[in-house]
Amino acid sequence: MASPAPIRSLPVDEATLQIRIDLAAAYRLIHRLGLDDSIYTHISARLPGREDHFLINPYGMRFEEVCASNLVTVDLDGKVVDDPLGLGINPAGFTIHSAVHAARHDALCVLHTHTVAGVAVACQKDGLLPLNQWSMQFTNSIAYHDYEGIALDLDERERLVADLGDKYVMILRNHGLLTCGRSVAEAFKLTYNMERSCRAQLAIQSAGAAFVLPSAAVAEKTAGQYARAYDGMELRGKPDAEWDAFKRMLERSDPDFMN
Repeated sequence: MASPAPIRSLPVDEATLQIRIDLAAAYRLIHRLGLDDSIYTHISARLPGREDHFLINPYGMRFEEVCASNLVTVDLDGKVVDDPLGLGINPAGFTIHSAVHAARHDALCVLHTHTVAGVAVACQKDGLLPLNQWSMQFTNSIAYHDYEGIALDLDERERLVADLGDKYVMILRNHGLLTCGRSVAEAFKLTYNMERSCRAQLAIQSAGAAFVLPSAAVAEKTAGQYARAYDGMELRGKPDAEWDAFKRMLERSDPDFMN
């Protein structure tokens, strides 16, 4: 599958279709990688040409059931604009995602997970440690938000976005992980690498042996290398070979995700 044209350069209708396909791909990938949580957690994406409309999954469907055509369109007040299956949305998902979309117009996609590894690290006082190449990419770029209960209170949105600031990755303490992306691909890859970082940290800690903590200078250098690679794809239109490879995998295993 050839890389599509950058979404920002496409006409609105074509860009909307591409975002729908990419968002459905992200839902299927999160399922295939075992990062979903029954019918809970969400991935949302802002629609081109409409700063106040975004796509999210129908409430009650598992991630492997999501496809491009059954995504729900909602506005920032939680009003359902288009709901192909009539299932509505999860209010808790709306609270978190609408908060980020309202405050961060650079965040086309917001992805939230409750994985065992992510929740375990979210329960640790020091959060994610820069122990390896995966986790060093997040050096000085992780925000933290304290747990306030199930995210149903709209007044939590102000505190959540204040804690997020201008970062693209947040650990929701005692809750899970959240990433933002300038594209669906970027949000997915940040989540994928955060998840692997959390799993590696737990494996290292459970081994009980002394571990080597790289220097702050090395961690910062590694983070800069990753940031330049992401910027190359998001700002300068370089091909995203990894995202293309993931979608080719889905074309073989879950071809209906594009329907």
